[in-house]
Amino acid sequence: MKKRKIKTITKDMIIDDVIKLDESLGDVFLGFGMHCIFCHMGMEETIEEAAYVHQVDVDFLIKKLNERYKETTNKK
Repeated sequence: MKKRKIKTITKDMIIDDVIKLDESLGDVFLGFGMHCIFCHMGMEETIEEAAYVHQVDVDFLIKKLNERYKETTNKK
């Protein structure tokens, strides 16, 4: 099964869906102290909802996720 390609990660995306795009994006969440990738909430919670709960600046998180995603997709 071919992975779906997207251009930009947005704050309304479900965390689990983002991790499925590229597993290395989990490192970005962990860098912000967000262990959502290991939690059942990651299966249904948006990036924005998780950022709010963890008191993380969602815009900065999205910026970092997109930077990593761009890096990894350009290497493939």
